[in-house]
Amino acid sequence: MKTNKMCAIIGNEHEYTDLLPLTQDRPLSTLYFDCKYRLIDFALSSVANANIRSVFMLVNEGRVKSIFDHLGGGREWGLDSIGSYQYFSFYQDMVRKKAQGEAPFGDVIDFLKTSKAPYTVYLTNKFVCNLDLRAVLKIHQEQNNQVTAVFKRKPATGIAPDDRILNLKKDGTVEQVKAFRKIKPAEKVYNLSLGVFIVNTDWLIEQLENSQTLSLEEFLFDNLAQIKSSTYEYTGYVSNIYNLTSYYQANMDMLNSENYNSLLFSSQKVITRTKNEVATYFAASSDVQNSQIATGCVIKGKVANSLISRRTLVEDGAAVENSIVMGSAQIGAKAQVVYALIDKDVTIDPGVKIIGQPNQLVVVKKNEHVTADIRGGK
Repeated sequence: MKTNKMCAIIGNEHEYTDLLPLTQDRPLSTLYFDCKYRLIDFALSSVANANIRSVFMLVNEGRVKSIFDHLGGGREWGLDSIGSYQYFSFYQDMVRKKAQGEAPFGDVIDFLKTSKAPYTVYLTNKFVCNLDLRAVLKIHQEQNNQVTAVFKRKPATGIAPDDRILNLKKDGTVEQVKAFRKIKPAEKVYNLSLGVFIVNTDWLIEQLENSQTLSLEEFLFDNLAQIKSSTYEYTGYVSNIYNLTSYYQANMDMLNSENYNSLLFSSQKVITRTKNEVATYFAASSDVQNSQIATGCVIKGKVANSLISRRTLVEDGAAVENSIVMGSAQIGAKAQVVYALIDKDVTIDPGVKIIGQPNQLVVVKKNEHVTADIRGGK
């Protein structure tokens, strides 16, 4: 058995009402990011770059379709190769098992035993970062503790109320874990947990066999200060997605070349599902400024400070500014889209104005046909 072998568990338990209606029919993890990616790509890419081929994914029953649609057979992340192992389980199954007096983590334990990996990595679904899990594993092995948690120094403005803050001892071990909502903001920056842990698998199996909690992430947080634990400070780009503003800003950050290169062109590649499409067509009438536009689009109008996903049409005289447009949108002639989040498969009629403000973004739901003006989020 290789001493550096890891298996992975990817949780999808974080969901926020402040992200509606974008997450009405999809989990947070399959939201679009930077035109062609989904949020789940970053966890999967960290896993693939660490040569992990055994992956367990926890999902909610009503939000699984978009995950399967995006993953397909898992080829891009090496999850369809010989010896790879994928497993999906539902949080609702854990609830049912607990109600019936069974071990709620039975499926997780079976996966851990089948993987035969000495180490397990757990990753959550809400952070955008490009994490080298092999570097985290090295620290974990050197410290010889049961759990290693990854954190990032972040200001209060980038932290959600339910995020966990790690108070550290001088030796870097965890002294206390608190939800941010229980902390009276007084510091300039906080040790924000990124919801990533590397755990000794044998210890995890033993603990889960006796646990009655229904959240693996909560279980790990509860144990951090109770046992010997290590920490790893991640210093690269991080976005924390928990409301429409944070989601919008994370995408807009990609128009800054420093952020873009730090996240997507570090020593590790970010992998997404392959789409074989024609290049985007820019008409002579088009005017594009400081924007990113994915493949398969037709741009005849103006696009400024915006991100446009695949197969989108921007007609003559139309203007898209300071906005995020997801896949297969149709923006009619002389329409205006300003400070807006346009979900996929939206049609905007010619001449229609969708006008938001920096602090009051307009959101248009998936499959909507917009025939009248929308202003200021009303």
